[in-house]
Amino acid sequence: MKKISVLFVALLSAIGGQALAQNITYPTKNIEVVIPKGAGGPTDTATRTLIEFAKNKMPKGIIFVPDNKPAGNGVAGLLDVAKSKPDGYKLVMTTVELAMFPHEGKSPVTYADFTPIVAGVADPVVLVVKADSPYKNLKDFIEGAKAKPGKVQMGNSGMGAVYHLAALNIERKLGVKFNHVPFTEGASATVASLVGGHIDAIITGPSAAKSQVDAGALRILGVMDTKRFELFPDVPTFQEALGQDLGLHMRAWAILAGPAKLPENITRELTTAFGDVVKSPEYQAAIKKMGIMPVVIVGKDAAAMMKEDHDTYKVLIEESKKK
Repeated sequence: MKKISVLFVALLSAIGGQALAQNITYPTKNIEVVIPKGAGGPTDTATRTLIEFAKNKMPKGIIFVPDNKPAGNGVAGLLDVAKSKPDGYKLVMTTVELAMFPHEGKSPVTYADFTPIVAGVADPVVLVVKADSPYKNLKDFIEGAKAKPGKVQMGNSGMGAVYHLAALNIERKLGVKFNHVPFTEGASATVASLVGGHIDAIITGPSAAKSQVDAGALRILGVMDTKRFELFPDVPTFQEALGQDLGLHMRAWAILAGPAKLPENITRELTTAFGDVVKSPEYQAAIKKMGIMPVVIVGKDAAAMMKEDHDTYKVLIEESKKK
């Protein structure tokens, strides 16, 4: 009788083990994460930090493998994942350019070709002047620009890119006209030119200007967001500074995503894991050191942000082509 009982227990254990194995269907191997930017840049480092923390949420031995694919301004990487099998083993860190490139004829893929998982970055855009600028606040700046149509030199990191389009949005909503000055070398070049007094103002990300603001060389007049930016709590939003909400909300984001039609169970596994990561104090402390403010934008909220910016940039880019 005792022998039969032992065999019965062993049989139940075997059946239970098989059922458990059948339930654990994802992931069973490493997950590739395409980074459509060059190594060492902010998107690359932010992505690597995110997936390094997330590996602790995966089964033992499973890791995320980063793969930089910056060709074609990142379009090659986006296409690679959009066309891949929706099995959860190939993801991509999409960036805000995904909301722009389709309207500029630079990419055949849109937000609809992806399943958003989590936002690693969603920093607002800021308007910056020199510390000794005659414009003491945002209202002064806008009034000055209205008084001199096309004269105020506004630097950006490239025509048609996020910061240029943010300036166009200000023009559209506030009835001003800037002299747009592009710097294809990137945000650092716009900051250097402003510090040197070669232009009047720039539109950029807060982390790009932080060191010069902290040093007392530059001053931020306004944040294009619904709330103040934690790194600069004394700087008002555009709505606060101008006394009206004109929908001037612009941001530079990076959202980890899989291809469209990712199965519900895999999407749930990933959004839960990465949602836990972005909420953790350890992860948030790590990216703050990089000059990036932590955000908790997961799943459907990330999808809504993608679509909203896709629609916004469609209008802005159509208008930019007329200028």
